[in-house]
Amino acid sequence: MTTTNPSPRTISVAIIGAGMSGLCMAAKLQDAGIEDFTLFEKADEVGGTWRDNTYPGLTCDVPSRYYTYSFRPNPDWSHMLPPGPEIQQYFREVATERDIRRHIRFGAEVRSAAFRDGKWWLTTPAGDEAFDVLVTATGILRIPRYPDIEGLDTFAGPMFHSARWDHSVSLPDKRIGLIGTGSTGVQITAELGGKVRGLTVFQRTAQWICPWPNPRVSERTKAALRRWPRLNAFGYWFYSRFVRSMFGVAPVRPGWQRWLYQTQCRWNLRLSVRDRELKKKLTPVDQPMCKRMIFAGHYYRAVQEPGVEIVTEPIVRVEPRGVVTADGTLHEVDLLVLATGFDAHAYVRPLAVTGEGGRTLEEAWADGATAYRSVAVPGFPNMFMFMGPHAPVGNDSLINIAEHQADYVTWWIEQLRAGRIVAASPTEEATKRYNEDMKAAMPQTVWTTGCRSWYLGKDGLPELFPWEPDRYSELLRAPQVTDFEVRTAL
Repeated sequence: MTTTNPSPRTISVAIIGAGMSGLCMAAKLQDAGIEDFTLFEKADEVGGTWRDNTYPGLTCDVPSRYYTYSFRPNPDWSHMLPPGPEIQQYFREVATERDIRRHIRFGAEVRSAAFRDGKWWLTTPAGDEAFDVLVTATGILRIPRYPDIEGLDTFAGPMFHSARWDHSVSLPDKRIGLIGTGSTGVQITAELGGKVRGLTVFQRTAQWICPWPNPRVSERTKAALRRWPRLNAFGYWFYSRFVRSMFGVAPVRPGWQRWLYQTQCRWNLRLSVRDRELKKKLTPVDQPMCKRMIFAGHYYRAVQEPGVEIVTEPIVRVEPRGVVTADGTLHEVDLLVLATGFDAHAYVRPLAVTGEGGRTLEEAWADGATAYRSVAVPGFPNMFMFMGPHAPVGNDSLINIAEHQADYVTWWIEQLRAGRIVAASPTEEATKRYNEDMKAAMPQTVWTTGCRSWYLGKDGLPELFPWEPDRYSELLRAPQVTDFEVRTAL
């Protein structure tokens, strides 16, 4: 990997996306003394998912002390689980405090990226520009998925996706139709149930709900955290160990942690809903944790509020006045909200990425998205991804994942900057071996127990990390250079 007399180089880095991962990458580069980087952000503000999603009840399901960058604790969270607006404000503050904004080009959507002549050429509305390293930080839940329902465009009232919430529409006076009961649908229902004229929830499949309290953080506690930063550091350590040793283990390995979460879910439904017919509607057929785990403290209370109805009959079509279900009933509503999720397998797409030899990422992923340790793809030198295929997004905090990935990418950039290498990409053999090991480990996870979820890829297996988060941290902590095709300067 070394050259006879390696010469230091100035390395330019392109980061696509100024959300949680992009800001993390920028901060890590700054800490390494690298200032020649540019973030391309198609919107007019940072934040990514937390900028785009503003629906009522939006709350993170990771404890606030752990849903922060380890290098920038926040003593001012209002609740144990942070509300969406506070998370967005946190990212805005980080971008400002770290002077990252001067590196961001807002309103600059990258249309394509192609590797040629040892550089990554990015095409934006402003033209073409070359960089030494390409980092994609485009997020995983960013492209809304709209349902294919007959007559959807004929609805006479306001209608929007939950990720494109129209706050000009008043809610209390509306009969609201909500399509979708995933994490977003549950949070919206929990927030609006009993507070609007009517709420009709169209449920295709029931979800297990894990009870999770969300107490308010007292002003006295906030003051203590500001005065003694070590308390914040302890909180980060405590919640990181709690999440990683409990929720990080339960989905991927049979044991008492899985039993505990599943038992909580079952007893939560049993004790919270008294009406037998309603309880039947809300009882899933799959195992708890088979789909994305949903944490909510008062969902079951909300669905029992006056004016709230759970409809399990399939939707046949939408008419100007409302939604028609298979039993012939027209459910009249004034507002239609589509909480129908996202294309979770887009990764960098629809960005057109072309690697060596003119091979596109679409071609490389024709049989399903795969990567080396979720961060790199064979044949795409000096390109790194955040939250790529099989990242541990199903059992860890995404901020923690991003930090480990950023450290890993920074290590490779340091090799480039020191002149030790000029290009690196994982080998086909190492990538194949890594993915085969993951595939062999999948049967022990709860995600393969028979449910349908957005976790599943083309091969019917979850595009998730099948081991504990600590193992992923170890994999990224020590880069295996022998797993890469490395080119040195002549």
